[in-house]
Amino acid sequence: MKILVLGSGGREHAIVCALAKSRVFAATTGDLKEYLHSAPGNSGIAQIAQCHQANINAPDEILALCKKLEIDLAIVGPEEPLIVGVSDTLRNNGIKVFGPGARGAKLEGSKSFSKQFMVKNGIPTAGFDVCSTMSQCKEALAKRQAPYVIKADGLAAGKGVFLPDSYDEAIDVCSNLLEGHFLGDAGNTLVIEDYMEGKELTVLAMTDGNNAILLEPSQDHKRVFDDNKGPNTGGMGAYSPVSWADKELLSKIGTQVLNPSLEGLKNEGISYCGVLYLGLMLKPDGELCLLEYNSRFGDPETQAVLPIFNGDFGEAVLSCCNGTLGEYQEHYSLSSLSENAKKSSICVILASGGYPGFYEPGKIIEGIPEAEAMSGVEIYHAGTKKVADGEIRTTGGRVLGVTAISDSIENARSLAYEAIGKIKFEKMHYRKDIGEI
Repeated sequence: MKILVLGSGGREHAIVCALAKSRVFAATTGDLKEYLHSAPGNSGIAQIAQCHQANINAPDEILALCKKLEIDLAIVGPEEPLIVGVSDTLRNNGIKVFGPGARGAKLEGSKSFSKQFMVKNGIPTAGFDVCSTMSQCKEALAKRQAPYVIKADGLAAGKGVFLPDSYDEAIDVCSNLLEGHFLGDAGNTLVIEDYMEGKELTVLAMTDGNNAILLEPSQDHKRVFDDNKGPNTGGMGAYSPVSWADKELLSKIGTQVLNPSLEGLKNEGISYCGVLYLGLMLKPDGELCLLEYNSRFGDPETQAVLPIFNGDFGEAVLSCCNGTLGEYQEHYSLSSLSENAKKSSICVILASGGYPGFYEPGKIIEGIPEAEAMSGVEIYHAGTKKVADGEIRTTGGRVLGVTAISDSIENARSLAYEAIGKIKFEKMHYRKDIGEI
């Protein structure tokens, strides 16, 4: 097969690494780069796959690239290509795609749509109001107490959730979004929710629209500083599995959230092939609450989950695209998760100083080969670029994901931070409490 992975981050690097180990390439001969492609990729992905410059948010351009490369299957990493309909264009031209069409991706692309979908399908979620004017915001906030939960309706690169601690601060957030257009069109409509106490959990489900398999649950860390302080980011680290996410809880997630979601999609006439990301809250009373959907693999959750996936990732993707995931389930079931997990994983994000605000790119990165040489350590590139002299330099806010795999979270955590000690670039920033349990 020839497979194209769309995206340029750490998530896509982890996907490419998992594919490179898959039996779907067992019969290939020659250089794997003949069969494994990425657009646009990054300096880490380029070590494994052939990278191509392309605008991944332009469906016709991606279709032309697929035809040129004779691609059999495309995997869409980020959310924006899904929302603009890249999957639809490729499928309509006979190319298999792991990633939902535009209608299915609306579960992530519109917070108001997703919340209404949850209510319509009896999926437990926090009470909410949809607001598009300041008067509606004031009315919604008056019904609630601090801390408030304010979400931009559209895509905001992981920066569209606000948790103000006072009414005045909440009013300022709403004003900045609706009137100041802080997030552009993404903030033209807001969802104001009830604040929920509890423990957060991420569950990634790979589905062909009828059947689904759950990957190991994970927990990510969104705030930029230790002790969950500072602004939200795209994610500063994640670990998997989660000790309290036992088989009973996973079964409850399937019954109360995943199965109704799949049925709801089918009732809407939406054919969904890809990942359904469930952002969950387990409340103190043991009740579940669905916080959000995403229509793709999470970042950095993927960098923690895929390295300990106990199935063949390429075969699982192909089964989803062929509508045969039910057969794959015979070899991979809930019984293989958490309680019987043999490996634990932790991913720590190394970020540019100033992220998620202003940061200076172009910093020389040292020590990657030394960290990669450590047993049980994987380095996933995100905001990096290899320049003419062979140096690796920073290009983004989130630069590298340092993942360590061991027999326990504690040991994986120790290994990850040991590896981080070998890497340096000017103003490098990372959280030092990822995976503390």
